[in-house]
Amino acid sequence: MKYKPVQYTEYLKLEQLLSCQTLRSEEENRPAHEEHLFIIVHQAYELWFKQILHDLSSVIPLFNKERVDESSMNTVVQRLERVVLTQKLLLDQLTILETMTPLDFLDFRDLLYPASGFQSLQFRTIENILGLKSKDRLTYNKASYESHFPKEQAQQLKHIESQDSLFELIDRWLARTPFLKLKGFDFWKEYEGSVKSMFLREREIIKNNNLLDENSKQQNYKIIEGSEQLFSAIFNEEEYNNLREQGLWRLSYGAIHGALLVQLYRHLPIFHLPFRLITTLLDIDENMTTWRYRHALMAQRMLGTKVGTGGS
Repeated sequence: MKYKPVQYTEYLKLEQLLSCQTLRSEEENRPAHEEHLFIIVHQAYELWFKQILHDLSSVIPLFNKERVDESSMNTVVQRLERVVLTQKLLLDQLTILETMTPLDFLDFRDLLYPASGFQSLQFRTIENILGLKSKDRLTYNKASYESHFPKEQAQQLKHIESQDSLFELIDRWLARTPFLKLKGFDFWKEYEGSVKSMFLREREIIKNNNLLDENSKQQNYKIIEGSEQLFSAIFNEEEYNNLREQGLWRLSYGAIHGALLVQLYRHLPIFHLPFRLITTLLDIDENMTTWRYRHALMAQRMLGTKVGTGGS
């Protein structure tokens, strides 16, 4: 053997890992069977958070360049797709945790004060790397989120937030998308013409629809007018940026052009990987939202109107 042999238990540090489940209910001589599950699930969360951070942190340097190396795109997509699968696993863990009844939880809940999932440094780090800013966060107990962490960890979170997030790097990458304007082809003018034609066709369909009365036709025209106002912004940079400042758009004006080009021409081989990347980022965002929603439902199911152990 070329390398020093290692045993399974030693390599995985199982002795240390499996001794980390210390039940406070047993320490206080009021054993609660379900506390073991509660600890296991949350420790598993933190291990998977570590893997998500490991994958996200490896993607950041690949995009933090003036020109992204096309040969690295497959690696980026593969690692982000693994983040999606990891998130789905985290969602499945909620199903296991929900086998614990509210009364089971109350057997040991009062021993957990003031610990709270809000204090997960790794989860907050994931949010920051993905691009969540302090101004977009809800205050926790009328204070900023990082104020609930020890000073060193709070500084660490602030430092990460000051760095370019994955969202910002992707935005700049999309804004540099080639092929938007070629000799004899201006994508944006072609797209604007197609959008206008689409609205004309929709108006004609409503106008010639004998199944609609005049009131229904007017309601449908109003829906079209609302859509036209939405589209008008992406053809007017000043109007778009004004709406962006109001929070109605998030991507920069150049990036929204690049994203649309990739979406509309996703069937072309050159856009296969960029399209997979955009789709994967949407999946990550959706899974984050789903996890928050599922977690909030579970907390409501377990606690009702009670105050959380961390004071939320």
